[in-house]
Amino acid sequence: MNTFPILYWPRKTTNDTDYLLARKSISTATGVMPEIITDDLDIGGLFTETPGAVVYYPVFCESTGWWGELLGSDAIVTDKMIISPECQLMVIRHADTPAPRGCNQLLAAEIYPASGFFKKMNSGIATVADMLATDTGTILALFSGRNQNQFIRVLESTGNSYLGCIGRY
Repeated sequence: MNTFPILYWPRKTTNDTDYLLARKSISTATGVMPEIITDDLDIGGLFTETPGAVVYYPVFCESTGWWGELLGSDAIVTDKMIISPECQLMVIRHADTPAPRGCNQLLAAEIYPASGFFKKMNSGIATVADMLATDTGTILALFSGRNQNQFIRVLESTGNSYLGCIGRY
């Protein structure tokens, strides 16, 4: 199956060096210039309408919560490309894409902001990639780690909830 590269770019494209670098990087990696989407992105609908699509999703330094729409969807992160110190592209494919083994996993959790959790969760298990506070006093967090089972054990032993794995790279 051929892959069809799509660059989602929610910012203005005019005079944006990260945008130009992203297009060039995707073209170099795939041999094809990507289609550009600047409007709202429906990842589930896109994969239904365009089998073989590969979405390149920019994550900027100040981006938070970008991963939320991947929870419960048929999409996973399969790679990332560093574009600049301020921007990286997450490579998102349909969930039936085989994932490489022995790599970093993106693990989502709902946690209570208590010191017990942070004392047990060390960088050998997982590191925080993004955090969002909720109105209920919990934190939705994205972690990067290698051992999903160990991560879940620490979460459950501290009374927190595992939400799922949104991909690997």
